[in-house]
Amino acid sequence: MGRLDGRVAIVTGAASGIGRATAMALADEGARVHVTDIDVPAVEQTARMVDDAHDGDVSYASQDVTDEAQWDDAFSEAESVHGPVSILVNNAGVGAGGPIVEYTLEEWRNLMAINLDSVFLGTREAMRRMKPGSAIVNVSSVAGLRGAPGASAYCASKGGVRLFSKAAALECASMGLGIRVNSVHPGIIDTPIWTKSIADMAKVTQESEAMQAMMSQTGANALDPEAIAQVTTPLGRAGRPEEVGDLIAFLASDQASYISGQEYIIDGAMTAR
Repeated sequence: MGRLDGRVAIVTGAASGIGRATAMALADEGARVHVTDIDVPAVEQTARMVDDAHDGDVSYASQDVTDEAQWDDAFSEAESVHGPVSILVNNAGVGAGGPIVEYTLEEWRNLMAINLDSVFLGTREAMRRMKPGSAIVNVSSVAGLRGAPGASAYCASKGGVRLFSKAAALECASMGLGIRVNSVHPGIIDTPIWTKSIADMAKVTQESEAMQAMMSQTGANALDPEAIAQVTTPLGRAGRPEEVGDLIAFLASDQASYISGQEYIIDGAMTAR
């Protein structure tokens, strides 16, 4: 018997990294999982991986998490295949950076739509549809706890996820919905996000030669998370997506039934200093 037997979960941004690992962790604990992402081939691969391990307790769909109407679709699709949804993991997000003086309003709004608006839309839909005993886990970041040069928009979006989650938890409690809401704040996790657009943060990170070496590019638009973690993380390594997925599975379970409105940091002691 798993901790999540009989539960149905939606995991957004499940094409890779933390989303994929979370889908597997929830399924490992007995949940039936509906995984979504804008990258359909990759999220289909996630579904195949879960299916291979758990024989059919998974479905997948394309979802643009910034599209309001597609949230109704996501819940309806999950319910039609698996039954009522009782777990939502708002994981979809992007990592992007650059100097404030060069950042455009369009870039700012696009990042906010993906990282923060989507969390609002998903949480709202969950509060409208999920029953008592359900759980929402919103994936933020250590960047939602402190500032970082070259990452102003990312920090703002993830800080917004943190405080929105606390407000939603209090609102769920005051309305008697019986839905718990928590946020998870990963540090440097070895995921594909580092190979995308986050390298622009290095443009304004001139603190030391060590920092520059840490942020040496492994490609035209990529960073090495393991090298960064060795410099910035007391445990001296990058985290694994599976470690974050296991934490999310705990927060979704009844073992966390008295935990709501909290932030869980998983960063190898990086923010303990």
